[in-house]
Amino acid sequence: MSRTLSSRAVVVAAAATMAVVLTACGGTTKGSDTGPAAPGGSAAAADPDAPLQEGVKMAFLPKQLNNPYSDIEVGGGEAALKELKGEYKLVGPNDASASSQVSYINTLIQQQQDVIAVAANDPNAVCPSLNQARAAGIKVVSFDSDSAKECRDAFVNQATTEGIGQALVELAKEAAGGSGEIAILSATPNATNQNAWIEVVKSELAKPENSGLKLVKTAYGNDDDQKSFQETQGLLQSFPNLKAIVSPTTVGIAAAARYISSSNYQGKVAVTGLGTPNAMREYVKNGTAAKFALWNPADIGYLAAYAGVALKSGQITGQQGEKFTAGKLGEYTIGADGEIVLGPPTVFDASNIDQFDF
Repeated sequence: MSRTLSSRAVVVAAAATMAVVLTACGGTTKGSDTGPAAPGGSAAAADPDAPLQEGVKMAFLPKQLNNPYSDIEVGGGEAALKELKGEYKLVGPNDASASSQVSYINTLIQQQQDVIAVAANDPNAVCPSLNQARAAGIKVVSFDSDSAKECRDAFVNQATTEGIGQALVELAKEAAGGSGEIAILSATPNATNQNAWIEVVKSELAKPENSGLKLVKTAYGNDDDQKSFQETQGLLQSFPNLKAIVSPTTVGIAAAARYISSSNYQGKVAVTGLGTPNAMREYVKNGTAAKFALWNPADIGYLAAYAGVALKSGQITGQQGEKFTAGKLGEYTIGADGEIVLGPPTVFDASNIDQFDF
């Protein structure tokens, strides 16, 4: 279904194809847990030959409900749980504020879920509740946006943080014509993944080969369409020499493209970043956003579900070097700090965007 990019050079060339994301789900009764113990306990060894258990109760807690990107992600998790004969549950806030997920985690503990998959709005705000869940025997998989490492068993990452940050700089450099002022339109100020990517962007901009680019501001649209739209307007008014807006969030890039495409800035200020093909197709074809990148969000949820079931079944414990199979996505090896990487992003442009539907 998907193919991955292998290098920054491919990103620049935009000869990219789809990267795959895996998700895992699963569980069993609390008493038959074979994964690592809750904080302060002793960890059991993984049994790679352990069968995947059926009937695992797995709850997905995205950053917010009714977010097009999150909806696609959790849909992948639901599909994987059907394959695994598990029980899928979706809960979450309507806003992406730092503490909005805590009450949902507490409720899931009371409901005795087997696995919680969470895309953290704030890496630390959810930590105490997640550790309470683990103390109760619940496996915790973070996906898309990590919690603090000590609060979960594994993390399903879209791509390497460095790879995404480097891709964003290459896209920005091309969008700006090699030099000039650029601005970032991010999600929330506390978003783990956004902030990690932005730090890589800043490091890349400090390199001699990128000295022609100047980052003038990082704005925050809070993954809200209207606020992102307004922040785009503010950036354009504040920086008349702006060459490109780089948005590492699907909500932000679509809002920025919508504003620019209906203004006299079209053709003067470019938009790029991370977006879904369906949301960005119009803006690619009218020239507002010549190129952007992303992975298949459904694969992230799919991989998280399979990882969760593998954890609950005792196939893996989240330790580096452990392997498990995630259905149609194939075999994955757990990296440092329990990280499971989907793969590099796909670059979309006019030549390939009609090949994708999500």
